[in-house]
Amino acid sequence: MTETELFFMSYLLQVDFPYTGPWGQEMTAQMDGLAQSIASEPGLIWKIWTENPQANEAGGVYLFQDLDSAQAYLAMHTARLKGFGIPQVNGKIFLVNEALSRTDRAPV
Repeated sequence: MTETELFFMSYLLQVDFPYTGPWGQEMTAQMDGLAQSIASEPGLIWKIWTENPQANEAGGVYLFQDLDSAQAYLAMHTARLKGFGIPQVNGKIFLVNEALSRTDRAPV
């Protein structure tokens, strides 16, 4: 294992977009099928769903096993959201420094 592999072994995807609801429990009920679908995406380790009703934004933070999976998911998810009528999807992919993240109790 190389030095790079010891410190950087996963990829974090951050996505946010304009969203007007539903929020909270109603969102949970309406998005359960989507959550089940996302759970089976190749390379996905976990997703944290995010929502900000005050700013009318939603999104998620995802951890992927590899860059190819993160990039493929971002492209597919952006197209899906645009198909839902969401005009702007912001997505960024970051390499995770797992050694430092573990120090701060990250679930990596």
